[in-house]
Amino acid sequence: MISKDQVHHIAKLARISLTKEEEEKFQKELSLILDYVGKLKEVKVEGVNPFFQSSCQNFNGEPQVLVREDKVNEQTSETKEKLIESAPDHEKRYLKVKPIF
Repeated sequence: MISKDQVHHIAKLARISLTKEEEEKFQKELSLILDYVGKLKEVKVEGVNPFFQSSCQNFNGEPQVLVREDKVNEQTSETKEKLIESAPDHEKRYLKVKPIF
């Protein structure tokens, strides 16, 4: 099981604060995740060809198109107004968001 210090360090890296209860909860949950990853290391993969997709090709080596056509979905002005009104903070037709810098 990972230690509470490790959980605290991970939370610090993620820039989140945790309560004591959350620390205990995440200590257990992260330990379960790491145990599962440990089980994956036990899987026998000798003779299995690795599969990764560095280009857009299917199994036969033919090009595979992975994009969709862009379509504009026109919205009524009523729908647009409802969306703006549902935002937590707005002014006229603009949404207010917290600055990031």
